Amino acid sequence: MADLLRTGLHDLHVELGAKMVPFAGYEMPVQYPMGVLKEHLHTRAAAGLFDVSHMGQVILGAPGGVPAAALALEALVPVDIAGLAEGRQRYAMFTGPEGGILDDLMVANRGDHLFVVVNAACKAADIAHLRAHRGLEVIEITDRALLALQGPAAEAALERLVPGVAVMRFMDVATFGWNGAELWISRSGYTGEDGFEISLPEERAVEFARALLKDDAVAPIGLGARDSLRLEAGLCLYGHDIDTTTSPVEAELSWAIQKVRRAGGARAGGFPGAARILGELAGGAARRRVGLLPEGRAPMREGVEIFAGPEGGAPIGTVTSGGFGPSVNAPVAMAYLPASLAEGATVYGELRGKRLPARIAAMPFHPTNYKR
Repeated sequence: MADLLRTGLHDLHVELGAKMVPFAGYEMPVQYPMGVLKEHLHTRAAAGLFDVSHMGQVILGAPGGVPAAALALEALVPVDIAGLAEGRQRYAMFTGPEGGILDDLMVANRGDHLFVVVNAACKAADIAHLRAHRGLEVIEITDRALLALQGPAAEAALERLVPGVAVMRFMDVATFGWNGAELWISRSGYTGEDGFEISLPEERAVEFARALLKDDAVAPIGLGARDSLRLEAGLCLYGHDIDTTTSPVEAELSWAIQKVRRAGGARAGGFPGAARILGELAGGAARRRVGLLPEGRAPMREGVEIFAGPEGGAPIGTVTSGGFGPSVNAPVAMAYLPASLAEGATVYGELRGKRLPARIAAMPFHPTNYKR
């Protein structure tokens, strides 16, 4: 792993006994001595601390300030950015000319600029994509770490260190101070639990992480549990459940496209792939991302082909994410299947040459606990 990048918390991960693996060009902790199963359940019951410093942090501006930057960004995403209030954050996605998803991202209005967080694997391409767009001033942040504190005890743990965060609502963003360090905090995350993401100066990250970990409710959590948590929450992983071949409508992300950007809206269209995306919003897509509950205990993992019947016929879809859901104590999966198949229908996943039944189910598989 000599060629891999390391986050500012690398040595702390090793000290805490993490198993380090390559991920998106970085050496990252996949699990700690507690193990993936217990880390997952601890996050659901108390609070988990994740290092997500490998993700890209970007400041966007424009000569005309935030209103101009917002309108410029709307030329790249099918989301209402101009209507995003100061101190609020919104989920968005970059779309391509054919209507596929180039990446998903978070956009926050921090008053005098927009703050964007992009996926690690797409970071370089996303920043180049932003810089190629006229009207945007793009600054990549390279001296700040990013931590995620997730779970029902996250609020109390963070409030002890940073008084005032408890009043934040889901998707609020605000700036706080901690021992002379400026923290950019959002009440968000990617586990389905209440929690926060904290951007802070990299040189203070280990100190801050240690302060959080002094709380008995807080445990370090690796990428393994992060993946099972987001899967139970029915959340997409870029490069797996969404990519350049999937549209936001197929991916069941239509909720993220506000009326103002849809047909008949004040700023309808104007983003890459608008013809396909607006057409699918009006008339539906031929396939859609669905949840699957396999019968029995055998997980159906990414790549498993799905069939309509127990014998014969061609595959009708493929699992994009799958595994065992510790909180639901059963295997769960996501796949793209024909939109004509209704919730409750039975399909069959082929495992080691044998077809096993799975039921199409609503997502999330585990209830979300965001603070509204």
